[in-house]
Amino acid sequence: MTYQPDQVDYGQPRRGNFDTKLVQDCAKAFASATGLGTIVSSADGSVVSEYGHGCASCHICELAGRPKSLCLKTYINGMREAERFGGKYIYFCAMGLTCFSSPIVVEETNEAEITVGPFLMVDRDDYETCELVDKYQLADDCRQKVVKALDNIPYIQPRKVNDLSTLLFMSISFMNNIGAANDMLDAQMSLAIQTQISSSIYRLKGVDGPTSYPFDVEEKLLAAVAKGERDTVENYLNELFGYIFFASGHVFSVAKSRVAELLVLISRTAVHNGADPEKCLMLTHDYLLTLPNIQTWEILCSWLVRTANSFIDLFTYNDIKHANAIHQATLYIRQHYAEKITLNDVAKMVYLSPAYFSRVFKKEMGTTFNSFLNEVRIEKSKSLLRNNDLKMVYIALMVGFESQSYFTKVFKKLTGVSPLQYRYTPNIL
Repeated sequence: MTYQPDQVDYGQPRRGNFDTKLVQDCAKAFASATGLGTIVSSADGSVVSEYGHGCASCHICELAGRPKSLCLKTYINGMREAERFGGKYIYFCAMGLTCFSSPIVVEETNEAEITVGPFLMVDRDDYETCELVDKYQLADDCRQKVVKALDNIPYIQPRKVNDLSTLLFMSISFMNNIGAANDMLDAQMSLAIQTQISSSIYRLKGVDGPTSYPFDVEEKLLAAVAKGERDTVENYLNELFGYIFFASGHVFSVAKSRVAELLVLISRTAVHNGADPEKCLMLTHDYLLTLPNIQTWEILCSWLVRTANSFIDLFTYNDIKHANAIHQATLYIRQHYAEKITLNDVAKMVYLSPAYFSRVFKKEMGTTFNSFLNEVRIEKSKSLLRNNDLKMVYIALMVGFESQSYFTKVFKKLTGVSPLQYRYTPNIL
């Protein structure tokens, strides 16, 4: 029997510079072919339509007593990261289930998104033990409701997930050129922005004598950046841009210098509010290289607003990004504990610097990376020790230790007994 996904419409979709029906047909076909819930959403995260059992139909967060807003934050962050990481992104939702997404991009604007999931990437019993019991410590009645809801959540082998993500990305890639003939400013420069800037300039023209730089507005701008208030940031930026346009005497090079100063201030504010300093420095460097190539006032204005939002992105979703990075890291360790695993390799895998990843891991897990790795390896070794036919040196190698002596040392440190004592008296622990 062919899987026919149910469709749920969530009102009239937002129509940008893309073929809405074509996007929905793509999502429906993907859901039908894979059996996975698939959602089409607009750039602001609003669900347009759903095929199968997707995020919109999943109520596991609510059953677990977690706020729906956390789920939405994770969902929106996944959309943003998909655009930032070249068109596809695999992530864990607020309850440790897996999703992946790809954006519909016209010119440089993310017009829509297709998100697939949630699904399990670990054994259902492991998920119940590791996530519901150990991590979230759900009460029995609450846990049973979540476990029942898992009947709607499929399991996908980890090695297939990246292939499915690539398949989605390739499926929608051809749509990312639809509407490319439209000017990017039509999507990014609204009438409200133009009106606000014009109003600011008009007020300045009515002032007798020279006008001083509005440092009070700049302070309000930075305060809004710190709070992640995007609409307020845009309003203050437009007000400052009106002053820059007026006070510079329409000299474009002078205006660019003022904008460069604002970028540095916004970057520092982002760092003070939790953004990764290395990422902020690189972002500032990239934008200062881009700035000289901008040739019109209109593009400069819209570019400045987008740039400010990029800095806000670096710290607004830090909690979600960290949780996702730790999810990926711990899952990788549990699946590859028998291999040689280094902190540097895992940090690179989750796109964090080793030093920063080390700090985040310890803060989130309450233990160091190496300690967690050893704990997983020792736990896996216990079942092997019950097999008397396996030599101790082989067991050490099978769980990732380079020598039997080091394995014995770590085992005794973590359990209080030697591997040999545990083998003959397993009930000792």
